[in-house]
Amino acid sequence: MAADKPKATAAKAGPAGSAGRKRGGAARPRAAGKTKTAGAVKAGGGTYCFPIAELRKVAAGTGYSTSHGGVVEGDRILVGWIHKPRGTGSRMHSHANEQFNYVVKGTLRCEVDGVKSLAPAGTLIFVPANAPHTMVATPDEDVIFIAIKDLSQGIIGTAVDGTMAGPHYDPGFGENGG
Repeated sequence: MAADKPKATAAKAGPAGSAGRKRGGAARPRAAGKTKTAGAVKAGGGTYCFPIAELRKVAAGTGYSTSHGGVVEGDRILVGWIHKPRGTGSRMHSHANEQFNYVVKGTLRCEVDGVKSLAPAGTLIFVPANAPHTMVATPDEDVIFIAIKDLSQGIIGTAVDGTMAGPHYDPGFGENGG
């Protein structure tokens, strides 16, 4: 007797990036749960799989970073598929969340709690809660990374200098590209 194959469920990115599929494949709105990150998709309620790279892009560092991408929140953890254009990134900032970033594509130039590093694809970066840090995509190519944070707050932190005056741009890279 053959065992039944498990059914995959997937959240489909709709106009608000928050539609999902529940058991049995019937589409339904995902308005039931509130997220800490504006525009994030709420997991649960029968929705277990998400095409995260296809979800609506949300700002993941408003006021201090060029980071943006799809974000899914559970009850205790959020995960983001985050994009940083080459030569751009975050100014020094911090947040109450503990964070891991797994670099999928490109290289991040990082400083975490005073320690500088280069993190190419395949690198896992740890950022302790409240640690000042900055991450910038090197000039050669855009960066994609998976961000994983606890939900002590949403995905966005606060710039260390107290201003939300905009992201970091390497020389020759501006708001209109490099």
